[in-house]
Amino acid sequence: MALARRSDKLDADVYWRPFQLNDALPKGKGVDKMELYKQKFGADRIRSMIPHMKQVGEEVGIQFSYGGFIGNTLDSHRFIWKAREIGGTQLQDKMVDAFFGAYFEQEQSLGDPEVLQACAEVAGMPKEVTMELLNDESIAKAEVEKERKEFGRKWNCRGVPLFVIDGKYPLSGAQPPEVFDGIFEEILDNC
Repeated sequence: MALARRSDKLDADVYWRPFQLNDALPKGKGVDKMELYKQKFGADRIRSMIPHMKQVGEEVGIQFSYGGFIGNTLDSHRFIWKAREIGGTQLQDKMVDAFFGAYFEQEQSLGDPEVLQACAEVAGMPKEVTMELLNDESIAKAEVEKERKEFGRKWNCRGVPLFVIDGKYPLSGAQPPEVFDGIFEEILDNC
């Protein structure tokens, strides 16, 4: 929202970086999402956290749903990296949107190859690239791992979202548009 209001003054390129909350999760379907959340946060915190997240999501058009499973997301990051390599920001954004919809709203596991394939199709990834990624786990793996480590180390990234604006303004966690407005104004003032 804040960026859209300044699109005539700011030239922005959103670059999605890899981050894994739990790289020990199994590949494929994975584990029950709610059970994992209960282990991580505790049942009491989950009971208060989920209604709040659903309300916040509804305010911005996201219909959060917390059922389903969660698997290792490394392969989804390979797809996101490859999307940027072959289709730039536009294809990368479409891939991320497809993954977010599948995971957050449709209760699908991003560790499931069938989900990855369906999301790639929705995003417009060429079928031959999708099949290469599904059949060869080495494609983009080294690049994703390198980027994940370097970016995480440089910005002390311990969670998501982490926004880095203009290569020098890190914002950790969900932020209201006013916070971005302030940074964008500072950037414009210094031009």
